[in-house]
Amino acid sequence: MMRLTKLTRALALGLFAVGSSAFAGVPTVDIQAARQPLPEQTDRLIVKYKDGSVAVQQRLGVAVQAHPVASDALGARTQTLQQLAAPWGARVSLLRQTGTGAHVFKLDRALSLSQLRDLATQIKASDANVDYVEPDRKMYAMATPTDPSYANQWDLFETTGGIRAPAAWDQSTGAGVVVAVIDTGYRPHADLSGQFAVNSGTSTVAGYDFIADTAVAVDGNGRDSDALDPGDYYATNECGSGVPGSNSSWHGTHVAGTIAAKSSNGIGITGIAYNAKILPVRALGKCGGYTSDIADGITWSSGGTVSGIPANANPAKVLNLSLGGSGACDTTTQTAINGARSRGASVIVAAGNSAANAANFSPASCAGVVTVAATNRSGGRASYSNYGSIVALAAPGGDSGSGNGIYSTLNAGTTTPGADSYAYYSGTSMATPHVAAVAALMYAVKPTATPDEITAALKSSARAFPATCSQCGTGILDANAAITAILSGGGGGGGGTTIPETTASNNTRATAQLIAAPGGTISGGLSSTTDTDYYAVSLGAGKTLTASLPNAAGVDYDLYLYNSSGSTLKSSTLSAGQTDSFTYTNTTSAAVTVYVRVTYYSGGAGSYSLTLGW
Repeated sequence: MMRLTKLTRALALGLFAVGSSAFAGVPTVDIQAARQPLPEQTDRLIVKYKDGSVAVQQRLGVAVQAHPVASDALGARTQTLQQLAAPWGARVSLLRQTGTGAHVFKLDRALSLSQLRDLATQIKASDANVDYVEPDRKMYAMATPTDPSYANQWDLFETTGGIRAPAAWDQSTGAGVVVAVIDTGYRPHADLSGQFAVNSGTSTVAGYDFIADTAVAVDGNGRDSDALDPGDYYATNECGSGVPGSNSSWHGTHVAGTIAAKSSNGIGITGIAYNAKILPVRALGKCGGYTSDIADGITWSSGGTVSGIPANANPAKVLNLSLGGSGACDTTTQTAINGARSRGASVIVAAGNSAANAANFSPASCAGVVTVAATNRSGGRASYSNYGSIVALAAPGGDSGSGNGIYSTLNAGTTTPGADSYAYYSGTSMATPHVAAVAALMYAVKPTATPDEITAALKSSARAFPATCSQCGTGILDANAAITAILSGGGGGGGGTTIPETTASNNTRATAQLIAAPGGTISGGLSSTTDTDYYAVSLGAGKTLTASLPNAAGVDYDLYLYNSSGSTLKSSTLSAGQTDSFTYTNTTSAAVTVYVRVTYYSGGAGSYSLTLGW
């Protein structure tokens, strides 16, 4: 994540940039491009009403689509929200319904996140039909061919810090795979010519701009089919009092180049999956991007339905999110990710750039994602990179110093678009597209692979760190080994051990099977339609538990999490054939015992594989 935070505070990613004009030599001047942290506030709320839920339609096996809510009911609810917001001096208006069924409401003035959480509590208490309420937080961007600048791409070929891409290209170049880059949009760079997915029968780029607020979009309109990046620069104080201005980052173009810049075309660089196609999805603009827009981008890019948006004819198998911010994974984002995974897409996200535990950032802490830390040229943890037990693996993100960043496509404009250029950037934003590109190489050779299989193969095939990288996952990304692993069917269970279900009854919390270590896959089974299984986990203070339960076609087992008194902490009840998952963080100062439950809903008795990590 090249510069992120969730709504209001940029992750201090320590992004460095070295720019160059198109086709010029390696630049010699380092320009620190990191933006200052933004204030923790927003002017939107996401409210999910139970009668707008997609869950009923999922249970009935109908195409997933949010239920419309009667206009008179919405009018009354808007009035209720207006009354509750009045003490904060804010007026409330309805913007739209999201692809996950929630409604987005806009306030006429920004409030702090703590104020909005207080307001959310009041809204939830005022209406029994409210499922959840959360601030619509903003996120921020957190990078052997004949290409003349290939020599600058140490991250692809160097023995110590590289990902061993040259050997991987003998097995796969990503042909036939679409990778969605959910970011600032794209620029039509010469080194990306022909590398974007296009609308059928045309040469028109097939992406979409999901930024609904024209002040954030800065392109003269709201949502439309034009995902071009007009620039995300801002003036001093424009993104908050005391926040200095910043030039445009062209962040999405840099990420796209790492994934799929054209190879052996006589100019610039080469992408890792240079025969894959990029689907540009614009969700970040001036001063970041709203969670609700990003969530709709996740839904649409993976083939889901978003009201009022044309269907995506080029659904992506891989979603790259080099973005995020502080705070645990929110329900809106998690629901969108669950939907994307159920449609067969892998979701690759940046760990963050605050040199802190990634469990405290989103979407890094969401269940079912591949969270990526950043390494430097020596193969150790980059100075800025987040870390922790939820990190799956690490990839080159670069660090300070001439030539030590990630070299990729850019634009020379400081505010509005200028000429094509290239630059070194560093950040977990740059590490993430390395993993997304390798996932594309893997899907190209095994199109039937599931997201969990891709994750497991990525983790099990990662090579050992040549330098210190504590809590950076299983190792450094190894492109060649990852392809070999997915072809051989290796890496099941995320590189961990397979744990058999105990023969003794574990159908109550009192008799739950203890899972002592993270990272394993439980090989269990429901012997009848009334059977249920419990697993106990001692979750340390500050630790985040992730659970994933893939369902075979026609089978619907559900996933729950309880505390020691039996109260439900989390649940996932997607329909047959989808992957149920959740994430839960122990925010107390002591270890707690929690109980994971697998239960039958439909489809017959049988076996299952439950993956737990913390």
